[in-house]
Amino acid sequence: MKHIVFSNAGLKVLAVGLAISMWFFVTYRGQSEMAVEAPIVFKNIPKGLELQKESVKSVVLNLRGHERLLKNLRPADIGVVVDLSAARKGEATYYFDKGGIATPRTVEILRIEPTHVRVVLDESVTKVVPVKVPLVGTPERGYRVVSVEVKPSSVAVAGAQAELARIAVLRTEPVDITGLDSDIHQSIKLNPGGRNIRTALSEVTVSIAIKRVER
Repeated sequence: MKHIVFSNAGLKVLAVGLAISMWFFVTYRGQSEMAVEAPIVFKNIPKGLELQKESVKSVVLNLRGHERLLKNLRPADIGVVVDLSAARKGEATYYFDKGGIATPRTVEILRIEPTHVRVVLDESVTKVVPVKVPLVGTPERGYRVVSVEVKPSSVAVAGAQAELARIAVLRTEPVDITGLDSDIHQSIKLNPGGRNIRTALSEVTVSIAIKRVER
């Protein structure tokens, strides 16, 4: 029996080595690596709290998988979710876990950069602030702006308490009055200025009266 087992041992070892090499070749043939940027999604924010700010809004994932699959990846195929259900008011750090990031089953996450996100939660409040319309340019020579009317003149704004404490007025997108010699009446979008706030309305109606200057 020993003679049968150990005869041609070199050839048998070579055969096993070739089999293992073929397995690796078949398994990793067409494998590729790529980096993708994925947005962070915050869920289960406790009632009465607002996400005031976060240190990063997206992460870079280094992935490995079949080349064709990686090329066809869509943002919807990757989910970087941070569960805030146990969060409290103040600042906290959440580390990303490879097992908690949703990717196609055959795609492997090699690296996550950055490795964590810092968030600040604050009390959720609402207040009403006046709306202002910034004007750009000047009317036709011999004309002037006599009035600017906004409807509604104020809107309700919701957000984090610390954020809303810094807001005294809410401005619209600028209105260009360069060269005008007559009244204008139009809808203008509100401009949150990049702040993490919500408004009851997305736009207001602006009426600008332009009259000839009397001499």
